[in-house]
Amino acid sequence: MSEGMNGKRGFVRILRLFKVLFLNSGSKKTSMLFHYKKVAVALTLAAFMVIGMAATRPADDKPKRNLKVLPKNISHEDLDKVMDSWQAALGVKCNFCHAPSKDSTSRKLDFPSDAKPEKDIARHMFRMTAKINKKYFSCDKDDKGNTTPAISCATCHRGSPHPEAN
Repeated sequence: MSEGMNGKRGFVRILRLFKVLFLNSGSKKTSMLFHYKKVAVALTLAAFMVIGMAATRPADDKPKRNLKVLPKNISHEDLDKVMDSWQAALGVKCNFCHAPSKDSTSRKLDFPSDAKPEKDIARHMFRMTAKINKKYFSCDKDDKGNTTPAISCATCHRGSPHPEAN
């Protein structure tokens, strides 16, 4: 029975402490000081919560794209395959068509940007080869159902960014 009494006394002591701390009983100076501390702790916790939420915010699901001649729903892997084939056909690197990032400290390329005229020329050439293939050739399909065009960038460029007309 003595354990039960000690448990009740402990609980009563906690209630008295709670009353003193949170219900502003006691001297006015002590309660004002404690009030400012409560506000400071609450603001600090709120700041940490905001910082934590900002740090764990999920990244955008889709990167920004500026696709005008390729399908909008093309996968990243398929887009890389197309870009790699164009690079090989022209014997160039990505920066031939893609402008550098406007952030001077970054050495990355701004892929959605249309700042370089070569990108628009590439789009025009892609449309041109697609029209030629559609009008003059029946394109065969491989085992995956992808069409193999008769005319491609490599047909004329053969590894040169500026092929000579013969």
